[in-house]
Amino acid sequence: MTTPRREQRSLFGEILDWMLAPLLLLWPMSVVLTWLVAQGIANKPYDRQLGEMVRVLSKQVMVEAPGGRPAAKFALPAGASEILHTDESDDIYYQVLGLRGEYLSGDRSLPVPADDDRAPPGELRFRDDVLNNDNVRVAYMWVDSAGRPPNTAPLVQVAETLDKRSRLATEIIKGVILPQFVILPLAVLLVWLALARGIAPLNELQQRIRKRDSSDLSPIDERDAPEEVSPLVRAINDLLARLDQSLSAQKHFLADAAHQLKTPLAGLRTQAELAQREIDAGSADAKDVKRSLQQIALSSQRAAHMVNQLLAMARAEDSEHASHKQSVNVARLAEETVRDFVPRALEKRIDIGFERSEGQSPLSIPGHALLLRELIRNLVDNALQYTPAGGTVTVRVMDDPFGQVVVLQVEDTGPGIPAAEREQVFQPFYRALGTNVDGSGLGLAIVKEIAQQHDAQILLEDANLRYRPGLTEQAGAAFGPGARFTIRFPVSPSSKPKPA
Repeated sequence: MTTPRREQRSLFGEILDWMLAPLLLLWPMSVVLTWLVAQGIANKPYDRQLGEMVRVLSKQVMVEAPGGRPAAKFALPAGASEILHTDESDDIYYQVLGLRGEYLSGDRSLPVPADDDRAPPGELRFRDDVLNNDNVRVAYMWVDSAGRPPNTAPLVQVAETLDKRSRLATEIIKGVILPQFVILPLAVLLVWLALARGIAPLNELQQRIRKRDSSDLSPIDERDAPEEVSPLVRAINDLLARLDQSLSAQKHFLADAAHQLKTPLAGLRTQAELAQREIDAGSADAKDVKRSLQQIALSSQRAAHMVNQLLAMARAEDSEHASHKQSVNVARLAEETVRDFVPRALEKRIDIGFERSEGQSPLSIPGHALLLRELIRNLVDNALQYTPAGGTVTVRVMDDPFGQVVVLQVEDTGPGIPAAEREQVFQPFYRALGTNVDGSGLGLAIVKEIAQQHDAQILLEDANLRYRPGLTEQAGAAFGPGARFTIRFPVSPSSKPKPA
């Protein structure tokens, strides 16, 4: 199942979206808030006018007590009725009720305020109501009559339809909102221009990188980049530096490999041409031809060994290949490798052996079995090459008592490696001076690379072995201090012994 390709995002579009989205979201909210504010502004002058009408009408309410029973009377002054109905835009209604809520004057259909809206006498109040299916604004007040309880005061109400208020609120909205239709696109344009101007240095940096030659791995000047992009530029410079180092190492490696391959290939060609000339001349001796064929076989073997070592080095440097790690038993790998080298050790009269710690269950390490086998093979091969006949080579695997590491040791009774050269022997194609051993010079470099892939530590020291009595006399060879390679592998967490 293939993973769907993630859509590439634009930094410019991302910033623009985050800036414009709140703006477009706030704009409708500002319209609603503007409408509510406009309604309040439009109500204020007309509410004052309604209030004045209520106060004028309330002054015409009189409370009298003929026959000892108080009663409210209302007399509308001459011409006042025409004044109440002179508005061309809205209808104005009024109502006057007596002490006991009885109708005195005005429009009977005008609703009476609810009991919980009752206010103290003389206090002017406003409410929104419905009259004859029209929305109206009502101003009302209970008239203050001396000596009367508040719940028996006369009521005066004046109502007005909302046409003028709606028109005024609409005019206010138009005056505020219409300019926004011009300002909003202008603001979007200015934001777009500001972003384009702000991202321009990134485009310039991109163009400078694109115009670079493929071989130019020099660092990018951070001063030419914006401050916010400096960490990215530093990371790119770090990558360029590592890439330059890697390419230089590869070029050096290829040059050394080509140089090392010249010798066996040249020997092949020389021996083949020599045998051909002798055969063409008719003076070929069977022994001479056999000797040439042996040299051809030896040169072919050297070239094949060199190619195999180069392939092993490439596998060791392949981080993606080495990243697929599994739980590996180093002791089992080492024992199998030692068995493979027994015939060669017998041929050279070298005592090869394998040792492992007893009494503990073998610990596993996270690693790649093929690479670890290659590491052990190169260490054993190196030991057999440099150990003289009659010597010993020992491969040893020990478990850490604390369950933290697995220790692999390969030691021999060869000439050893001087302390001054112990760092250099792990470099590709390095050969110790004063040795006539045939080799590619890649074995220990492969060991170091594989050890690094497995986070292992390498220690090279003298073996200082005690030789068995009579061993030197039997072999007729001079033994040196020997070499001991110790590699410590971190243990896989799943294989660590659990505390009791």
